[in-house]
Parts: sequence; C-alpha cells; structure tokens
Amino acid sequence: MPSSRRVALVTGANRGLGYAIARQLAELDIHVVATARDLAQASSVAEELRTRGRAASAARLDVTAPDTITTAVQHVLEQHGRIDILVNNAGISDGDQQPSHIDPDLTSHVWQVNVLGAWQCAEAVIPAMRAAGYGRIVNMSSTLGSLHHMTRPTEPAYRVSKAALNALTRVLAAELAGTGILVNSASPGWVRTDLGGPNAPRSVEQGADTPVWLATLPDDGPTGGFFYDREPLEW
Repeated sequence: MPSSRRVALVTGANRGLGYAIARQLAELDIHVVATARDLAQASSVAEELRTRGRAASAARLDVTAPDTITTAVQHVLEQHGRIDILVNNAGISDGDQQPSHIDPDLTSHVWQVNVLGAWQCAEAVIPAMRAAGYGRIVNMSSTLGSLHHMTRPTEPAYRVSKAALNALTRVLAAELAGTGILVNSASPGWVRTDLGGPNAPRSVEQGADTPVWLATLPDDGPTGGFFYDREPLEW
C-alpha cells in the first residue's frame, strides 16, 4: 500500500550539494531515498537523517550502470509504492580540458554521467509518476551550461553536457505536459563542494534552495524551465 508521505529519490546524495538537497527535502517531511555508487555512504546519510527524526532510507545507484537504476527504483516502489520526486544531482566535470583538444574517454564519461545517467533515471521513474498523476523531476544543471552565458572555453565537456541536460528538460517537459509531472532544470551557482572548490562564494545550503523549491512545486508550478535562485535563467 502506498505511503502517505511523499518520496524523493536523490542521486549523488552522499556529499556536497546532493546531501544538502536530501537534508532540506527531509526537513519538509518528505521521505528521502539517498542514493550513491557506494551503498555504505548512502546508508550513512540516511542514518544521519533518521537521527534527526527525519524519514530516510538508502539505495545503491550508479547512474552509469542502468541495472542499478532499475533495481533502486523497483526497491523504492516495493517499499513505498510511490516515487514522487527525482533529483538528478549526480554529476562530474572534465576540469581543464580545451574544446579543441579533448580526451574522448573522459568526455564520454562526463556525457554518460551528466546526460544519459539523468535521462535513464527519469525514464525509470516516469511510469510510476504517470500512474500517480504526480511527479517532480529536477535536473541539476549549471550556469556553465547556459548558451547565453557560455563565453569561456573552460570545462567543455561539462558545459556541453549541461546544455544537453537542459535540452532533456525541455523535451521531457513537452512530452509530460498535462500529466501532473513537472520537469525543470536548476543552477545551484558556484557552490563550495568537491566539484566547486573551497573558493566558491555560495554555500551548499544556498545551492540546494532552488532545486528543493522545484522539487516541491504546486500543481500550477512551472515546467520546462531553467532556474537560478528561484528566478528564470537564460538558456
């Protein structure tokens, strides 16, 4: 029998921005399924949330391994009977590559994690969301993926992958219009994480605010949008 509490699945929830998103969602009385490639790390997050009196569990999910996506989603549906929210947070960068001279293997891996991984996670949860007539899918993008703001050559695979993730947001939102499933992209800004580095000006709490807002939108909320600090960001 489905749980009465909304259920959110967060990828890459074991640290940084993913952990902050998981924590903020749990504080809204949402059951958070923290996922990571390492089940022990995901379980540690879930245990910490439970010690705070929040509802949480863990699952192993590697976005580059489709079988783990399927298994994690099936497990959540068996345990709770629902998945209301998906936050596609797992992501990697390619660092100091130059767009005119790339490492094909590294670039392919960035694409697999940032685009195909998120796409396959969305594909896995959409049937349950369709059946429920409710869903929120949040794709963690970046201002670096905005074509409007793309004026530097740094991190080319990351930038191109996040632009593609924004395109995925648009096409999914178009297909799912009117189903009760809202699909949006969020830029957390430059955040102090392992990816953003210690000199970033924003905290993980600030970076998590917009994706959590998108994950909990009312039924008449936006879909197919790109947001930064809860305001539309240029594509």
